[in-house]
Amino acid sequence: MEQLASTWWLILIRGICAVIFGILAIVWPGITLWVLVIFFGAYAIVSGIFSLGAAFRHDTGSKAWLIISGVLGILAGIVAFVWPGITTLALLYVIAFWAIFTGVAEIFAGIRLRKVIDNEWMLIIGGLLSVVFGILLLIWPAPGALALTWLIGVFAVIYGIAIIVLSVEMKKLA
Repeated sequence: MEQLASTWWLILIRGICAVIFGILAIVWPGITLWVLVIFFGAYAIVSGIFSLGAAFRHDTGSKAWLIISGVLGILAGIVAFVWPGITTLALLYVIAFWAIFTGVAEIFAGIRLRKVIDNEWMLIIGGLLSVVFGILLLIWPAPGALALTWLIGVFAVIYGIAIIVLSVEMKKLA
């Protein structure tokens, strides 16, 4: 606990960075969307690779959904990198369809794994939320883009404030 308390200032810097990032995301949603394209591309590729890895490392019966999810994730990430000037609308459609397909894959995986693991319903709920998120982006793409950047910004500000408060409490322990 002493070691953790002695690094309170690192936690403070992390919180301040989160608040600054959140404010920038709210003030400059256009730049935030461009950065989101890059981050989405990286995340989709990594997620796809891990899905493929899981498909080929574990014997979970039918691997088709993991393979489809992995391939779609990698393809979505490549599209985001190859065309970095992709429009916000196109990015939202890529994210929306990716969320829908991976959500469906998670729902099927949760149903399939219910005999093997406990709390499989959490995977199913996560899949349902992903599908709903994708459908909402398809229905309202323009407000979805702005809302997405603002949501990220507000989350980062609130998270940053919470981390700053934590750092103050850690300093008291030091």
